[in-house]
Amino acid sequence: MAEHPVQPKHRTPGRAALSNPDNRFDRLTDEAVDDGWARDDELPVLRTVVTDEVPRRVITRNTSPDLSFDRSINPYRGCEHGCIYCFARPSHAYLGMSAGLDFETQLVARPDAPQVLARELSKASYVPDTIAIGTNTDPYQPIERDRQIMREVLKVLSAFNHPVAIVTKGTLIERDIDILAPMAAKGLLRVGISVTTLDNATSRAMEPRVPLPAVRLRTIRRLTDAGIPVRAMVSPVVPALTDHELERIVTACAEAGAVAASSIVLRLPREVAGLFSDWVTETYPDRANRIMSRVRELHGGKDYDPTFGTRMNGQGEWAALMKQRFRLITRKLGLDRDLPKLRSDLFAVPPKVGDQMNLF
Repeated sequence: MAEHPVQPKHRTPGRAALSNPDNRFDRLTDEAVDDGWARDDELPVLRTVVTDEVPRRVITRNTSPDLSFDRSINPYRGCEHGCIYCFARPSHAYLGMSAGLDFETQLVARPDAPQVLARELSKASYVPDTIAIGTNTDPYQPIERDRQIMREVLKVLSAFNHPVAIVTKGTLIERDIDILAPMAAKGLLRVGISVTTLDNATSRAMEPRVPLPAVRLRTIRRLTDAGIPVRAMVSPVVPALTDHELERIVTACAEAGAVAASSIVLRLPREVAGLFSDWVTETYPDRANRIMSRVRELHGGKDYDPTFGTRMNGQGEWAALMKQRFRLITRKLGLDRDLPKLRSDLFAVPPKVGDQMNLF
C-alpha cells in the first residue's frame, strides 16, 4: 500500500525542491543563516517567471551511445512541472541559475524557435532524421498553454514532413491532435507518455505540477484513438517508493491503448542527488535511508554513476530483478516491441512565396 507523504511546512506550495543550491560554476557561494527572526509561514511564495531567449539555432546534437536519437529541440529551458528527480535540472547552471527552485520557477521560452528551425531545415546540407522533443524539459509544461511555441514547432515539422518523437507528461498534447494525427498517419510521429506512479499523493509530492496519473492514462487513450502510436514510459522507477507499482503501471498503460513500453531507473546526476536526498528525507522520513541505500546499490555504491551502458538500467541484483519483472509483464501484454523507424524519405523543403513550382 502506498503511504501518504509528509508535507513540509516550509515548502513553497506546488514546488518540489526544498532549496536553491549554488550554481556549480559560481566562484562565490551563499549560505543561509538562521538569525531567529524568520518564520516558516512568512516565506514568500515563489511565482513562475518567464524570460524570452532568441536562439541562433534550435537543433541540438548529441553522440551519446545510450540514446536512440542524435538531435533534439527544447522549446523551453527549465520546467514548471518541477519533478524532483529530473535529470535535466543541472542544465540550468549553464544559464547562471540553480538546479533547485530556479529550475522550476525561472523559465526561459524560445518564441523564435519555429522560425529558426525552419531556417535550419531549409539548408541544403541538412540531412533529415528523427528529432526528439521532450528529452530534456517538457514541451507541454503549463506555460505552453499560453505561449504555444511547441504547437508552432510542430507546424514547421509537419510542413517539412520531418519525423519527430515526443516525450511528455503533459496532457496539453491533446490540443495538438489535429497536427499530430496526420503526421502519425504518414509514419512521421510517435509519442512517449511518462507514468511514474498510479498513486495521486506520491505523484503530487514527487512531480507537483504534472497532471495526475489517471489523467495521463486518459491522454494515452485519446492519442491512440486518434491513430497516434504511444509508448508507455515507466520512468524513473524509484526504488522502495514506486518499484512495487511496476506491473500495475504497465498494465494500466496497456489498457489505455499503449502499443509499447520502456523503463529507466532513477538517476541523480550532479545537483539532483542532493536535491533528491533532501526531498526524500523530508517527505518520506520513515524510508529515506532505505531509498537512498537502494539508489547507491543501483549505481555502484554512489548516488549516481554516469557510465554509458549502465546509467539508465543500473547494476546489481535489484536492477536485474526490475529488468526481469519488466520483461515479463511487457511480454505478457504484448508491449515488448520496437516501434517502426519513422520515415525520413518524405522530407521536403516547402516552397516559399514566389518560388518556381515544379511542373513534373
